[in-house]
Order: sequence, then C-alpha cells, then structure tokens
Amino acid sequence: MGANPTESTRHHHPATLNNPVQPQVEEVASSSRTPKGGGKQSPVPETYYVEWGPAAWLVALHIGALAAPWTFTWSGLILAVFMHWVTGSLGICLGFHRLLTHTGLQVPKWLYNSFAFIGTLAGEGGPISWTANHRKHHAYSDQPGDPHSPHDGPWWAHMFWLAFSTHGGDPQGYAKKWVPDLLRRPFLVFLEKWFLAIHIAFGAAIVAVGYAIDGGELAVSWLVWVVCVRMVAVLHTTWFVNSASHMFGYKNYETKDDSRNLWWVAVIAYGEGWHNNHHAHPRLAQHGHKWWEFDATYQVIRLLRACGLAKNVVDLAAVEQKKKEREERKVA
Repeated sequence: MGANPTESTRHHHPATLNNPVQPQVEEVASSSRTPKGGGKQSPVPETYYVEWGPAAWLVALHIGALAAPWTFTWSGLILAVFMHWVTGSLGICLGFHRLLTHTGLQVPKWLYNSFAFIGTLAGEGGPISWTANHRKHHAYSDQPGDPHSPHDGPWWAHMFWLAFSTHGGDPQGYAKKWVPDLLRRPFLVFLEKWFLAIHIAFGAAIVAVGYAIDGGELAVSWLVWVVCVRMVAVLHTTWFVNSASHMFGYKNYETKDDSRNLWWVAVIAYGEGWHNNHHAHPRLAQHGHKWWEFDATYQVIRLLRACGLAKNVVDLAAVEQKKKEREERKVA
C-alpha cells in the first residue's frame, strides 16, 4: 500500500514506532548517507514510510495541550508534575531505558512489569518498539542506520523521525532482530499490542475520578493537564536527549558518536542528559560519573537496592570491583 518513492535529500534511516496505533503505511521516499569518518560509499537507497497512526497520536496530544491555559487548576498542575516524574523517570529512564534496553540492574518480575507498564503510560510507544529503536540507536549512533541522528537535522532527531518507519514492512522481523529477549515476555507483548487502549482507559479513569470529585470542569482540567500536557512534556524531555545531547555540551569520554553531557537536559530528564557518559558505558545504570553530575534516576535505583528490590546493579563501583577481582586473579 502506498505511493511510489520519490527523491529526497533527508537522510532518514530504518526506525519504527510501530505503536501507539497500528499504522496505515505509505511509502514516500528513499535516501542514503556517507558514514561519519571520511570514507565514501555508494548510495544505498533506504525506503521510509509515513506512519499515520503515530503521527496522529502526537498531533492530537499537542493540540490537547494547547487548551492548558483555559483549563488550569492547581490539582491538575500538581498531578501533571507528579506523573511527569513517575512516567518520565520511573517509566522511561529507569524502566524502558536502564532496565529493559540495557539490563543495567535486575528487579523482581512484578516490579519489572510495573516499570514497563508505567513506561507505556509515558506515551512514547510500547516497550517492544521503544527498546528496539534505542538498541538500534546505540548500534549506529550518528551513523547511517541511526533512527534519530541530528546529522539528519535537529528537528528530525528531536521529533519528526517518530512519524516515519523504515522496517521494510516487517515490524515483527525488526523486533526479532533487536529485542528477542523482550518478545519472550508476554506482558510486554500485551503492552505493545494494546498501547492505545491502555491510554484510552487511563484517560477515562482520570476523567471519571475528576468528575466524581468536583464535576465536569475538574474532569476536563485533569484530562488536559494530566494526560495531554504531561505527556507532551515527557515526550519533549526525552526528545531533547536525542537531539540537544548530540549537539551541545561536553565530553568525559571519546566516543565514535557526537553524544554530549548537557546539564540542563540532565535536570529535566532525570539524569539522562549525561549522555556522553552513557554512550561510553551503555550498560551502566549510573549515568552521572563526576561528583557534580547528579542523576536523579540512579538515586531511585540506589534506594531500590537498599530496600532489596534491585540487585546486580551495574554502576561505577561494580565495575571497579570487577576490575579489582580480575587483577587479583591474575596475581594469584
């Protein structure tokens, strides 16, 4: 299904949002890019597709957020800020990113599934597609194949890439390649499949509770602020990691990509802005490596470990301990 490919100067690469909505796919273009590092390569066409479902989802959220000035309530604001932390830090940063994608810690199954559910409520897609895209980002960071490199333009990296997919019409094959471990978890497959239904149910619950407390005005306020404003804020917070943190800031480590440590992204994204540290040591659950690089999400992980709910946490201390043990074995 779709139109014939046309020429384009944008360098879009294989990526998939795959959900929130099962998309009607339309073929729109093909392109190629020379890899960073100087060597030339023959142009290899890469067909990419508009995914109308995800695009409509993102547009609808932003339109809904525009009603914020006319629906403001203090309770709506407080709930939005609280849910920003819950879904942004616990759901995306800790759950989807450090736990599911990079396996930087281990938690009980019930907590694993809870973080995955909370991450789904962030509105960035289901756990299968989110993790597949991020693992591919690390495999091809700022090279041909990176789903969201600023080399293709800052706005492409920030958000426009989410409206396109170039999995070649084979989302299942894409998932099997990048996240075979997650496909073995039925609850994650359920969250991926029913992403939109979960959000409709969540929105309905928010409206129902608001209406029960103080009628229609509060119900509408909560719908706009707790659902639309909160999700738009979480989305842009995460997107700044993909865009700004590959464009501005400083490096602690020399990496093969353009990842940077950017303090203000680290503040709003709960530690994810220490992005160069993360790309240098992707599996570490600890993203702040200098004493001043505060990592709010890692503090939650430390609390979970202290409570006995997280083990095998891969952090700087664990790395140093393993290095020490290897050296001791060599001496022995």
